[in-house]
Amino acid sequence: MEEELYSLSHDEIAKRISSMEIRGAAFIARAAAIALKNAAESFHGTDMGEFRSHMSGAADVIGSTRPSAVSLPNAIRYVLGSGEHDTVDEARDYMVERSRRFVENSHMASKRIAEYGGKRLKDGDVLLTHCNSSLAIGAMKYAWGQGKKISVFATESRPKKQGYITVRQLAEHGIPVNLIVDSAVRYFMNQVDHVYIGADSIASNGAVINKIGTSQVALCAHESRVPVTVCAETYKFSRETTFGDLIRIEERDPSEIVEPADFPGVNIRNPVFDATSERYIDAIVTEKGIISPSSAYHIITEMEE
Repeated sequence: MEEELYSLSHDEIAKRISSMEIRGAAFIARAAAIALKNAAESFHGTDMGEFRSHMSGAADVIGSTRPSAVSLPNAIRYVLGSGEHDTVDEARDYMVERSRRFVENSHMASKRIAEYGGKRLKDGDVLLTHCNSSLAIGAMKYAWGQGKKISVFATESRPKKQGYITVRQLAEHGIPVNLIVDSAVRYFMNQVDHVYIGADSIASNGAVINKIGTSQVALCAHESRVPVTVCAETYKFSRETTFGDLIRIEERDPSEIVEPADFPGVNIRNPVFDATSERYIDAIVTEKGIISPSSAYHIITEMEE
């Protein structure tokens, strides 16, 4: 699916991100980088002012699609860069190369996180995961490939039920997996050795923004003394939170839950994410290594253009 994006306009990619046809923070970030590349290549003029306006407009369209996914503005910031260019050709080549490098680095980060996260698991471990994190699944697959006979509980993750994708991916890999409803997390937590989840964004204090219900999973794990491990690339860390900005929690159309017309007079709320306090996170696995939540600030301040 990623290769298909190179043939689409930045507007078409933005629509797919907004509709959640493209989902998952890592894929969203790579899609944003590819969209900017396509936008740069679609400009055929020679005026630098017009090119800057064209790219600024494309960045605004792409950046407005998913407000809670910090990976999105971070990808845009990286591709656009801060270099000064004399000609449109120079600027275009610069952004195309930055896009290529971002996508390549994103895939490399996924491989490293799978390895680092997989090494933490032991033979016979039982895991619980929420939603559909390609990084958390990658760590499980890595552990399985090392001969560790793990098994997994995966939540449905309503309302979009991304957990269905998770269980299919694990089952296809041969990993024993149990599909459970979100509200059954506490019931099964005493059988679990590790919670492995992904993240859409990580704040400077180490708090994790992820699929709605993640905070309840973490609270149940904390009460049961089950460690919670978050798998996330460093481009999901929010620079803005170091200056006091809050990560906006996106609310989507209530029709994703029920048909509003069937419940007259009822206000239906559909937040997509929630915030999990750093107090309930034991470790964050990044491509730079495994860190404590308190180290998030240092990761952010060391981020390079």
